[in-house]
Amino acid sequence: MGVKYTSSVLEEAVDAISSLPGIGTRGAMRLALHLLRQPGTNVHHLSDVIRALSDDVHYCRECMMLSDGELCSVCADRSRDHSQICVVENVRDVMSIEETGQYRGVYHVLGGIISPIDGISPSDLTIEALVRRVSEAADPCMEVILALSGDVEGETTSFYIYRQLERFGVRVSTLARGLGFGDDLEYADSLTLGRSIVNRQEFKPER
Repeated sequence: MGVKYTSSVLEEAVDAISSLPGIGTRGAMRLALHLLRQPGTNVHHLSDVIRALSDDVHYCRECMMLSDGELCSVCADRSRDHSQICVVENVRDVMSIEETGQYRGVYHVLGGIISPIDGISPSDLTIEALVRRVSEAADPCMEVILALSGDVEGETTSFYIYRQLERFGVRVSTLARGLGFGDDLEYADSLTLGRSIVNRQEFKPER
């Protein structure tokens, strides 16, 4: 038997909250009732922040990381080494690497990895933008670090990117395998991930 709502506004709030990943109807109800017990200023601030998240957060035109402006804080930082581009699957991976404090280059967020079974092809990712960045830089000292997962999809994506970049003569490296096969960067501890970055090695595809 379903929940009987005495307020249509509460029902709408529960429906909206339960649409978030990992939150069911019961959890959404608890959160909605919790919000009702909070001071109005707290709830209004939360709603303002959520609205700003939707309206004011963009993707950096250079690396596709989340940003408040055209360039993210990493790309806009001239003290970073712009001749090093660390290629990652998603924005969470950038945050994980930044937490290590071991990397001072810039990033490129693919927005996923090649996965035919999921219908994700190279054209669905930002690989073309990465190739354009490398070609426009025309820097023989540039290094592209492939910081992708070690599973089949990650290796396939790394190989595809390598083939797209090899004509430019830039160094292509990959994380040292302190990470297990199939491990996601998001769940790696900072020490292991930091060591994998520092001890990165030349990418050698199996032909």
